[in-house]
Amino acid sequence: MPPKAKASSKAKEAASKTKEPEFSPPKTVNERTTQRYYQTNPCEKRREEVGLHGLTPTERQTWANAFFIPLIASKQVVLSNKADREFWKQVSKESLPVRRLSRTQKNRAWGHDRHGRDLGDLSPEEFDRRALQQARLAALEALHNRFLQRRGLARLGLTRPGSDSVHEDVTPEEIEDDRQRRQEMAKLKNELYGEKMGPYAQDPEWDDVVPIPAEEPEGALAAIAYPDHYAEAISYLRAVMAAEEYSPRTLRLTEHVISMNAAHYTVWLYRFKIIQALDIPIPDEIEWLNQVSLENLKNYQIWHHRQLLLDHYRAKISGDADAVSKLARSESEFLRVILAEDTKNYHVWSYRQSLVRKLGLWTPQELGATQSFIEDDVRNNSAWSHRFFLVFSDPAASTPGAHATEHDPAVPADTVDREIRYAQDKAAVAPQNQAAWNYLRGVLAKGARPLATAEAFAAQFVAGVGEGEEQERVRSSHALNFLADVWVEKGEKEKAALYLSRLAEKWDPIRAGYWNYRKQQIGA
Repeated sequence: MPPKAKASSKAKEAASKTKEPEFSPPKTVNERTTQRYYQTNPCEKRREEVGLHGLTPTERQTWANAFFIPLIASKQVVLSNKADREFWKQVSKESLPVRRLSRTQKNRAWGHDRHGRDLGDLSPEEFDRRALQQARLAALEALHNRFLQRRGLARLGLTRPGSDSVHEDVTPEEIEDDRQRRQEMAKLKNELYGEKMGPYAQDPEWDDVVPIPAEEPEGALAAIAYPDHYAEAISYLRAVMAAEEYSPRTLRLTEHVISMNAAHYTVWLYRFKIIQALDIPIPDEIEWLNQVSLENLKNYQIWHHRQLLLDHYRAKISGDADAVSKLARSESEFLRVILAEDTKNYHVWSYRQSLVRKLGLWTPQELGATQSFIEDDVRNNSAWSHRFFLVFSDPAASTPGAHATEHDPAVPADTVDREIRYAQDKAAVAPQNQAAWNYLRGVLAKGARPLATAEAFAAQFVAGVGEGEEQERVRSSHALNFLADVWVEKGEKEKAALYLSRLAEKWDPIRAGYWNYRKQQIGA
């Protein structure tokens, strides 16, 4: 029999050759990188599983060829001409990849996104989309830097190389284009890296300003965590204030800061300086200020700013009676509107008093308006205080500079009588309202009238003091206090001490310490 034919060497190679592992579509970037590593490094996965000595001879040959490709290609390993030809012939025969991923690239750290997530855990689609965003951002930054360079050269007045012509400045259209470009850059930076680019950094108008950020002391126990947008605006505010810049853009900046923090007193003072420097019409500023005031009812800085505006504007229109009258009407109307929001707003009443002094509003209309507030709420202490001011500080019927609690001979007697009746009428309506009793005391002091003048009135609210719990009737602890002062005034200290004791023991025990102190003061 003829001997069996021997298997060809090619057949042996085919039988011993191990197929490369097949991979399912990668779900993450890390998986895709791992697959590419094994695809560009033939037999590497099997070598990791069984070791180099566990590979078949063909696999070892394939693995070795793939390993030496980059070394021979880069001339790190030099072969003879014949060996070199044989090596590349073998590489071509096995269709080995000339470029491959290294182990370092396989274990590459891709970094983290703005949420702290490993970029390697992103899906390939997400990662590719992120790469496109990064490319878009790089292109935008290149255009932006070119814009800054062009404008910088123009502002320096430099000439073009080989020419006497200076660099042309950027056009308004180009400025607007760069503004839109920066907005897109800010969005991309925030999405990609969590970096926030504030509105001033996005605005070409502010490129010439170097912001001055707040510097907290190292190790500060209570460092203030300013919101990013507020911190940016304040840093630009510091810079323009340091440069003493008074311009329309700084006026807009103060408006922005005030919208975020209306209690920032420094920005109000700076705003007033800008108004003076630019000679901005005060009525326009007041119109803007009215809306800010309604949005910040309890803000003191707003009313100080209004006082400065009033003084500045009054000096300009002092010779124009019609303009002064118009200002008085508009201010009075606004005070009516804002007091409708809060009838006891201390800052508004304080400004109203200043308005009366500076514009001479010692009028029946002003007195009537104040009286209406008292009629609506007899416990409105601010309205009572304003009425006392109107009646007893009117230059036409008072002594200039007279103290509020001292006798003023310039006040007409019929005025004192009228105010006594008014206070008593309101005390009768609400006997436990301290405002009316304090007002009555002030009126008596202005008219140099003894407290005993109102003894009979106060006695209406008190009966049977010291005669036992069943007989004692007190409708007003303020009347009881008033009568105690009447007895002191008359020299009847023991009777005064009795009234003060009843206040401490029964009718106002929460202030017992004060009433006992008063007893010590009268020496009873």
